Amino acid sequence: MSAVRKIIHVDMDAFYASVEQRDDASLRGRPVVVAWRGNRSVVCAASYEARKFGVRSAMPAVRAERLCPDAVFVPPDFTRYRTVSRQVREIMRRHTDLVEPLSLDEAYLDVTVNKQGLPSATDVAKAIREAIREELQLTASAGVAPNKFLAKLASDMRKPDGLFVIRPADIDTVLPPLPAARIPGIGKVTDRRLEQIGVRSIAQLRELTLGQLVQQFGRYGQRLYELARGVDEEPVVPDRPLQSISAEDTFERDVSLAETEAAIRRLAEKTWAGTRKTQRVGRTVVLKLKTADFRILTRSHTPASPPSSAEELTSIALSLRERVTGEEKTLYRLVGVGLSNFREQEPADQQAAFVLE
Repeated sequence: MSAVRKIIHVDMDAFYASVEQRDDASLRGRPVVVAWRGNRSVVCAASYEARKFGVRSAMPAVRAERLCPDAVFVPPDFTRYRTVSRQVREIMRRHTDLVEPLSLDEAYLDVTVNKQGLPSATDVAKAIREAIREELQLTASAGVAPNKFLAKLASDMRKPDGLFVIRPADIDTVLPPLPAARIPGIGKVTDRRLEQIGVRSIAQLRELTLGQLVQQFGRYGQRLYELARGVDEEPVVPDRPLQSISAEDTFERDVSLAETEAAIRRLAEKTWAGTRKTQRVGRTVVLKLKTADFRILTRSHTPASPPSSAEELTSIALSLRERVTGEEKTLYRLVGVGLSNFREQEPADQQAAFVLE
């Protein structure tokens, strides 16, 4: 049996909004929405005061304004957020070189062995959170566990500004009562399929055999079987470069190509919102379609300069749909919009990326 790993997941609390509130005293205690105003803008972040009204990241800004009319809208300043993110990483790397950033505001750390010689992973997590609070005047939540899946689950347990530990002996107590939808990869469609076979909790998911899950969900069935039991062997990979960001959705019923426009617009907005959390910029736009008989069609385009707004990404994605020829009578069950071919942002890219209108 392999040695038990010690993994921490650190998640900054309402990161962009918290940086704005830290740097502008007049915003503290008020509902803050980090977004440009406008019909095509999406929410990059919302303070906890705004979240009480139902405002969430990736939501259209116009909807956020309807939900919280008193919200203060602040345009995003990604240059400043990246600077603070680097400061957070420096604090993490005092304890381990095995830091895997997921975005500007969260990361995994493998502290099976830590540089400071602290006696436990919990002590490391406490030290990191304390340094972030004292040096950066920000708060972070952390989860400590023997693997990445459980650590990320744990960091959500005490948000904001909390710490939760899942020890190996706790797995069979903590996991079973949770909704099955808390498992990564279970989206709306998979959740409905689970509901159809009577599975709402991880405890009920555990009652299914490996064979039953593989029969229902293919290769993902094995992953479900393992995660339901708290098994995750995926290592922490430091400085993994972002390769792609995408969003996809399965329709309630199969639709014609012409009927995919609304979904493409929505998914392009969602994908664009996802790019706001990375220091890299995607150059290639990808449109993915899955037919009713499970054939996958993809179209891609690499413009001379990277898409600089959600509107531009949407426009390219819709133009890619026009390249799907000879399929007029085909029905589709899924559509996806993605960005790939990422590279480091240049100053001109950063300035352009601020404009979402």
